[in-house]
Amino acid sequence: MPGLLYPASMAEINSPFGTWKFDGDVLRITPGSHRRVHKLRRTLGEMELPLTAVAGVSFEQGRKSGRLRVRLKDGADPLSLVARGNLPDNADPYQLTVEPGQQQAAEYLVDAVRFTPRPDGDPVSFTRFALPGPALPVTASVSEGVVSCDGNRVLIEWGWQAAEAKRKLGRTELSLDTVEGVDWRPSAGLTDGLLRLRPRGVPVTLPPESDPHCVRLVWGTENELLTVLVAAAVAARLPHPNAPTEPANARQESTPPQGGLTDVDEVLRRIRELGELHRDGVLDETEFATAKQALLRRLSD
Repeated sequence: MPGLLYPASMAEINSPFGTWKFDGDVLRITPGSHRRVHKLRRTLGEMELPLTAVAGVSFEQGRKSGRLRVRLKDGADPLSLVARGNLPDNADPYQLTVEPGQQQAAEYLVDAVRFTPRPDGDPVSFTRFALPGPALPVTASVSEGVVSCDGNRVLIEWGWQAAEAKRKLGRTELSLDTVEGVDWRPSAGLTDGLLRLRPRGVPVTLPPESDPHCVRLVWGTENELLTVLVAAAVAARLPHPNAPTEPANARQESTPPQGGLTDVDEVLRRIRELGELHRDGVLDETEFATAKQALLRRLSD
C-alpha cells in the first residue's frame, strides 16, 4: 500500500498475551493476563513507545500463531541497550504472540506504523534515551542475593549462596554518580550470567564470584531475568553512550584531579575489600597482586 496515509485513528490488537495500540503518535504495549506472560513483562507494565523511537514493526506468521515485533532505533531505549537481544522471546516486551484469526489486525497495525508520516527531523539514532526505563524502585532476588536500584544508588544484599567474602561484606552499596557503566548477560547452558556494575576508575580485574560489584546469575529463572531491569534502571541514569563527548581541554578544566581525597579513600576502601577476599582464600596471590597494582596505578595517573 505505498503512499497510503493512515489517519491518526487507533490500530489495535488484543490477545491474552498483551495489547498493542497505535494512535498515530505512540505505540502502547500492555502485558496480558495469561499465565504464560513472563514476570519481566508484568513487572514492566504498560510501555509507551513514541513513533520517533520506532524503527519498524513486523509480523511473522507461524504454523499456528504469529508474532509481532517492534524494533527501536539505536540508543532509544536503556532496556534494549543492556539486554543486547539476549532476552528469550517470552520475556521480550517488544514481541507479542498473535493468535489464529488475528492476522488481519496484526497486519493493519504494521501498516499503520509503517505509513504514518514521520515528523520533520526524525532522528535515525538517539543521543539521549527516548524511553525512561523501568519504574523505580526495581528489585530482583537471585541465588547470590537481592539487588535493587532506587534511582540514586544500587544496593546488593548478599545471600547465603554468595561467596564467603561477599557474605562477610553483608552488602554492597554504590551511588549512581560513582558508576560509569553496567554490564548484563543471562545464564546460558552451563555458563553463568552476570549483572556487573563498573565504578568509575576501578578496573575490572576480579572474576564474578569474587567481585563485590558483580552478581552472578546461575539459574535460568524469571527472577534472574528481572536483573536486566535493574541494569536498565542504572543505564537510564548514566551518560548516554551516543552523547557527544566534551573537548579534552574542557574536560580537564571541569574534572577535579583524580588523586583527590575522595579518590584516595575509594581506592583504599577497595584495597581493603581485596585484602579480605585474599585472606578468605577467594583470591589467590596472583589475582590479589594484579588487582591491587591496578588500583594503585589509578592513584599515580
